[in-house]
Amino acid sequence: MIRNGIDIVDIKRIERSLKSESFKARVYGEDELKELESKRYESYAGAFCAKEAFAKALGTGVRRFSLCEVQVLHDEYGAPYFALSGKAQKIANEKGLEFSLSIAHTDTVATASVIAYGKEDRI
Repeated sequence: MIRNGIDIVDIKRIERSLKSESFKARVYGEDELKELESKRYESYAGAFCAKEAFAKALGTGVRRFSLCEVQVLHDEYGAPYFALSGKAQKIANEKGLEFSLSIAHTDTVATASVIAYGKEDRI
């Protein structure tokens, strides 16, 4: 089984939302915030898009789990990946899905694409 999710967001919208501590707490996880604190708004927007695209690829939309359970982190080469926890991890495990993530942005918008695939689809 292979699924795709994609999202796009206006960076200014995320910049405005970040003024609210409750937005940050609802959307971003602790480890993710540590990575993001030295980054620009584009990175916050990219992570937000990735979470929305994840929900689409998972097939649930943003329900049954919290966005902060889907953290966007980066490996030693800068490649983004998901660190799942809580209900998000449980649903992904139940569906037997793994995820590939790509994030891009311009000066005004950020976008993310997520491919969800079963272990049998791994290359």
